[in-house]
Amino acid sequence: MTDDADRNYQGGEAHDPLVDETEDAREARSAAARLFDIRRVIGGLFVAYGLIVGLMGLFDTSAEIDKAQGLRINLWAGAAMLVFGLLMLLWQRLSPTETPEPGHDDA
Repeated sequence: MTDDADRNYQGGEAHDPLVDETEDAREARSAAARLFDIRRVIGGLFVAYGLIVGLMGLFDTSAEIDKAQGLRINLWAGAAMLVFGLLMLLWQRLSPTETPEPGHDDA
């Protein structure tokens, strides 16, 4: 039998403080994995660069447009980068990473 001194009873159910510590550690690992997800980094960079290049494309001079054979290349490249970055962030949002259990190394 288990020692009753090791358990706290709350509302008639057994409550073990070690379980709470384990769950807190698992939530911390999950938050760290989501924070450093490569899709978030790539998506954020592409969104930032897309906005910068797109804004440069909005204010292109006629000489820059003529150099690109009449095409606002900065505007189109910025829009493409912005869309790609937003798709990466959407993918990360719709399919979050699952954290591996500690001690299960593939090596």
